Amino acid sequence: MRGIRARLAATFHGDEGSSPVEFVLVGTLLTVLTLGVLQLGLAVYVRNVVHDAAVEGAYHAALADTSLDDGARRTRKVVSRTVGEGYAADVTVRETTVLGHAAVEVRVTATLPLVGLLGAPRTMEVTANAPVESFD
Repeated sequence: MRGIRARLAATFHGDEGSSPVEFVLVGTLLTVLTLGVLQLGLAVYVRNVVHDAAVEGAYHAALADTSLDDGARRTRKVVSRTVGEGYAADVTVRETTVLGHAAVEVRVTATLPLVGLLGAPRTMEVTANAPVESFD
């Protein structure tokens, strides 16, 4: 009995071979963490691009010599050029009032990227308003 206990203690006492295991465990954790941060950065980038396109489309539609459809086309064009046509599918433009003044509202509903550029459809919605231009 004493011999078995001594052999087990000698076998498990040394730390030979633990470096590759630690490398794999820590490397996997760091890789997953890095990919998560990159994915978060991509999601924030796509959201900012879609929001900026909505702002651009709202200001374009609010001009005196353009229509609401021109603003929607402008928004779709900017989103399609930067992140892809799949993100520019649902763009709505309407006239509204903000703080008692006439305004144009552009609402874009798009996909929030969860894995690369793939994600759940219609999970991100951005809205932009612009005051309507008048010659008064």
